[in-house]
Amino acid sequence: MTTNEPEKIITRFAPSPTGPAHIGSIRTALFNYLFSHKLRGIFMLRIEDTDKERSKSEWEHMLLKSLEWLGISWDEGPIIVEGQESIFDSDNYSIRYKGNRGPYRQSERTQIYKKYLQKMIDEGHAYYCFCTKEEVEAQKSYLMSIGESPVYKGNCRNLTKEEISEKISQGKRSVIRFRTSENQNIAFDDMIKGKISINTETFGDFVIAKDLETPLFNFTCAIDDHEMNITHVIRGEDHVSNTPKQIAILNALGVKHPIYAHMPLILGQGKKKLSKRDAETSLEEYVKDGYLPEAIINFVAFLGWNPGTEKEIYSMEELITDFSIEKIQKSGAVFNPEKLDWLNGLYIRKKPVTELTNLCIPFLINAGLIKKHTELSFLTTDTEQIVTMNKIEKAILLYQERLKKLSEIPELIDFILKDEINYEKDLLKWKNMTDNEIVLSLENSIKIIKDIEDFEKNVIEKVIFEEAEKMPNRGNLLWPFRVALTGKQSSAGPAEIADLLGKEKCLDRLELAIKKIKYA
Repeated sequence: MTTNEPEKIITRFAPSPTGPAHIGSIRTALFNYLFSHKLRGIFMLRIEDTDKERSKSEWEHMLLKSLEWLGISWDEGPIIVEGQESIFDSDNYSIRYKGNRGPYRQSERTQIYKKYLQKMIDEGHAYYCFCTKEEVEAQKSYLMSIGESPVYKGNCRNLTKEEISEKISQGKRSVIRFRTSENQNIAFDDMIKGKISINTETFGDFVIAKDLETPLFNFTCAIDDHEMNITHVIRGEDHVSNTPKQIAILNALGVKHPIYAHMPLILGQGKKKLSKRDAETSLEEYVKDGYLPEAIINFVAFLGWNPGTEKEIYSMEELITDFSIEKIQKSGAVFNPEKLDWLNGLYIRKKPVTELTNLCIPFLINAGLIKKHTELSFLTTDTEQIVTMNKIEKAILLYQERLKKLSEIPELIDFILKDEINYEKDLLKWKNMTDNEIVLSLENSIKIIKDIEDFEKNVIEKVIFEEAEKMPNRGNLLWPFRVALTGKQSSAGPAEIADLLGKEKCLDRLELAIKKIKYA
């Protein structure tokens, strides 16, 4: 309900719960959040769930949890009272509202819309239209054939109350159309694009409701923005065509419309518009792939906005301080996945290793490498040997500098958590080594390992590199040694790996590598 409070900056993020949150919708939420919080205003979350067939509670739940995970908090709207650990688990939760402008779900505002629809019909700003879908399509086809805009020409505009009553009593289906002023320019000052003017002849008398109980997007959006005291609407430029329709509705009601800002579209490869249903743009996919929320926020902030400095790394607090609508560009923002990987790697490197390990553990469990044993230990899945949190932490520390995504960690350290590793024997070969030279190298490594009493990284490194320097090419010793321990083309250094595996496992793997050469 509209209040008499002094005008305060109020923005809103108004998603439809018809699918997973995607990068475009996250940017809309973020920019509204940054704008309102910088100006000490209110950021509202409103759920536009009037599409009853496609709107689902699980999508709404996922959206709320996703925003929470990203650190985008809202001052008014629905909040989860009870939730699960996973941001994608939609069971066993309940919703309540915070704020006094609710309800914040459109499905719960039907009576509000009905009141305004009836008011507009009574005042002549809207009317019942009984034209069939086939008739409307035929009219559009004809108008296109003669080079005119394919808009509804108002066949039912001037029906009398008696004619309307008769058609309704006959059971004829109808919709409610807005009575658009003819040949009128609707102009508004867009905070990003500047002055925009659209003539009403381009959209004609548009449908605002299927009936009094079923309003459509442009109507519900306009009414909610008015009722909820929204002062600024920040959204994608694909809504530019909707704005004059919403302004026309608000003008008919004799109320002030919000200030609009239409952001440039996010473009994918080849500068094509990113689709809402493109799996690559779904936030869920990024979470499952091991991207950090702070990296996603930093990345999304630069999709169309530029602070005008060389600074690229921003915390949420810094974004609030530096953000301004004036620095949002007019042209399309190109989505660069390599930039996101770079940012994510940067934030991963900043993480304390204990925190990073806790973030990586679910990926190791999901990969089937370990399962929970105690608070500080796990069991390997293949042999159920105990592996401590400390050991996993040491393994992750070895790879922290090269990680781009958390999902990469299972493949990088699986050799530490598996009893047996599989690889082709040719991987043991350094340059042009013969099988006999590889065997001699591995046997030499076994002797070196056996002779080391204090088996720890610094000692291993000193001994093995001293021995490697005696070779014509030190790779002849270090390469087969490292591959035998990891089974990988690339990995951390041989001494660090040997230290993690322990003396016994190193000897076992060196022996197995020799057998692989001799008997493969």
